[in-house]
Amino acid sequence: MLKNAALDHWLEPVEPFLGPLTAAARDFTRLTGVPVDLPTVLFLRAELAGHSLPGGTSAGGSCRLLRTADSWAAVNLARPDDTAAVPALVALLGSPDRELAEAAERTTAAEVARNAQLLGIAAAELGSARGSRSPVVVHGLGQPRSLSRLRVVDFSALWAGPLCARLLGLTGADVVKVESTARPDGARFGSPDFYRWLHDGHESVVLDFFSSDALAEVVAGADVVIEASRPRALRRLGVHAERFLADRPGRVWVGITGYGRDDDRIAFGDDAAVAGGLTGTAPDGTPVFLGDALADPVTGVFAAHAVARSLARGGGELLCVSMAACAAALAGSVGEERRSC
Repeated sequence: MLKNAALDHWLEPVEPFLGPLTAAARDFTRLTGVPVDLPTVLFLRAELAGHSLPGGTSAGGSCRLLRTADSWAAVNLARPDDTAAVPALVALLGSPDRELAEAAERTTAAEVARNAQLLGIAAAELGSARGSRSPVVVHGLGQPRSLSRLRVVDFSALWAGPLCARLLGLTGADVVKVESTARPDGARFGSPDFYRWLHDGHESVVLDFFSSDALAEVVAGADVVIEASRPRALRRLGVHAERFLADRPGRVWVGITGYGRDDDRIAFGDDAAVAGGLTGTAPDGTPVFLGDALADPVTGVFAAHAVARSLARGGGELLCVSMAACAAALAGSVGEERRSC
């Protein structure tokens, strides 16, 4: 494991925003006895990948901050299909013969984000999620009880959900990572060392998601389910959060989405951070990215803390975790401090 000193250059620009996350991590430790090393949680992936500190382009290189007529927008070309859709995006923006950056300057940030999302591209207007909702919205749907040994079933992928699962696994929970035969976790194609760190000690199960019996069996044995899908996608497979919570007292369901379970907009860590206003400022006054897909690990810590709190209450809850709102909680805390000075 890298020592924290190796991560100091990543920590310095982000540190002013970490008050709410530090509080959540400390309370998670109080509830579980498991310490959370925030520099490692937030920046290990970037260090292992050899990324440089980001500027107007994200550390991973896929997301760009674009100046618009009224503000800034983040457009995340995270997948080949996103890059292929850029000509369609500039056409929707009314500038078919221009580059994306030029097209963005001729319209508003809201229009850039809206049209990108219409094409399935993760995009956000800077600060658009500030004050929109709490990082975690709790719905009590089941009957509480005390739980001892937990079985956590993790349907999520990439970073936020698996980090939540890792932290719960460190408390002694048995974690089962579930992947589809048709769609393995995209994080497998990133840093092998980071993937192993996230999933160390977890059981791995690969299932045909269209076999209802296989899915039903793995869900039936769970005390906690973590997922990062649109609710209707799992319902089509016969998996319902409400039924899961009602079938046995004390269970917890964690749904991690970009903007909330009732919002179909796609999001990744970099653009969700921008939506929450979690950005730095360059010497020339322009916004810059902070960290590496920062909303992902921030959300993972908030989600794990929410599970620990739910279990302390006896469970029986659906936890709706928004990546953009988690980022906004950090960005908003700095704003409050500055306004009170």
